[in-house]
Amino acid sequence: MLDEMDTKLLAALQEDAHLTAQQLGDLLNLSPSQAGRRRQRLEAEGYIQRYSAQLDPARIGLTVQGFIQVQLATHGPDQSAGFARLVELRPEITSAWTLTGEADYLLRVYCSDLPALNTLIHEVLLPHPAVARVQSQIVMDQLKRDAPLPT
Repeated sequence: MLDEMDTKLLAALQEDAHLTAQQLGDLLNLSPSQAGRRRQRLEAEGYIQRYSAQLDPARIGLTVQGFIQVQLATHGPDQSAGFARLVELRPEITSAWTLTGEADYLLRVYCSDLPALNTLIHEVLLPHPAVARVQSQIVMDQLKRDAPLPT
C-alpha cells in the first residue's frame, strides 16, 4: 500500500532518478536513511522497476519516429508467439502493445531515416508469415514527451 510519502517519492524519482537519499529526504522532510529505506522498499516491492537514461533520438541519429499498426492473418498461439519474438528482437521497435479493434498490435519505432523504416516494414514485418497488413504513421512532431506516470 502506498502512502502519501511514497507517492511523493515516486513522483520525485520519475522527474530525476539521480536524487540521492539526502535530496529525497530534504524533499520529503525525512532523514536520508528513512528516504533511502523507502526507496529500497519501493524497489523491492516492484513499484520501481528500473532506472534508465532518456536519450535524445535525433542526437543519436534516429531522425524518424513512427507508429506501425499490425494486423495478423491468423491468431493462433504459435503465430502470436512468433510475431512477439520478432518484436522483441528488433531494436528499432521500442514499444509494442496488443490492441482491441482492427489492428492487433501497435509498434513504436525509431529509425535513422525513411529508407530504414521502409526496410523494417517491407523486409522484416510484411514477410513474417503471421502478418496480413501493416499501416504506418510517421511522427511529424512530438507535442508532449514521454511524461512521468501520474501518482
